[in-house]
Amino acid sequence: MTYDLWYWNGIPGRGEFVRLALEAGGIPYRERAREPGADENTLIKDMQAERPHPPFAPPYLVAGKMTLGQTANILLFLGEKHGLAPESLEGRLWVNQLQLTIADMVAEAHDTHHPISASEYYEDQKEEAARRARVFREERIPKFLDYFERVLGGPEAWLAGGEDWTYVDLSLFHLVDGLLYAFPKRMGTVAAHFPNVFALHERVTKLPALQPYFSSGRRLPFGEDIFRQYRELDAA
Repeated sequence: MTYDLWYWNGIPGRGEFVRLALEAGGIPYRERAREPGADENTLIKDMQAERPHPPFAPPYLVAGKMTLGQTANILLFLGEKHGLAPESLEGRLWVNQLQLTIADMVAEAHDTHHPISASEYYEDQKEEAARRARVFREERIPKFLDYFERVLGGPEAWLAGGEDWTYVDLSLFHLVDGLLYAFPKRMGTVAAHFPNVFALHERVTKLPALQPYFSSGRRLPFGEDIFRQYRELDAA
C-alpha cells in the first residue's frame, strides 16, 4: 500500500515526525500537498471531505479506507504495521507514551513564540513570549531532556531498550534538531549534561536508512514553523 500523507507544504512541522518514520522504514507514500499543482486549498478541501473519521488538523495519513490523524496516533499505527516499534503490546504502548511526551515538549516549544494566540503575529505578543521562553529555556528544556537522558541510560542505547531504533528515536532526533535551531545558545550550554540524548541525535543523523532522504533535498528547513529562531528568545 502507498499511503497518502497530508501536511502543510513548506514547513517540516509535525508532519516531519511522520515523514522520518516513513522514510527510515522504506514505506511508500505520497505527500499530497507537495505534488505538482497542489496548493493550500488542496489540503483544506481534502481535510473537509466527507469521511467516517475526519481529521481535526494535519498531519493525517490516508491508509486505504482509514484516515488517521494526530502524529502519535499515526506513528502508533505505522510502528505496529511496519515493525517500527516493539512487538509486544507493552513495548508499543511504551514508545507511544514517549512519543506523547515529545508532543508535549513540541507544544511548549511552539508556545515560546506564540504564548497568547497562534493566530496573532509574534510581534503582537513579544513581551509574553520573552517570559514564556525564559521559563522554557531555564526549567522545561532541562526537565524534558533529563527524562529522556534517564530513559536512554547510556550513549549507545535506544529509547525502547532494544538493539535497534524505533520511530520514537527518530522523533527525539527531530525534537533535538528543532531545539538546536531555535535555541542554539541554550542547547550549547546544556548539551554536556545530556550526553545520551545528544549521542542518540548523532546516531540518527548517520542512520543509513535516512541518508537518501537527507541528501534528496526533500527535507524541509526550519523557518516559520513550530521551531523558530528569534535571537531575543535565546540565552545561555
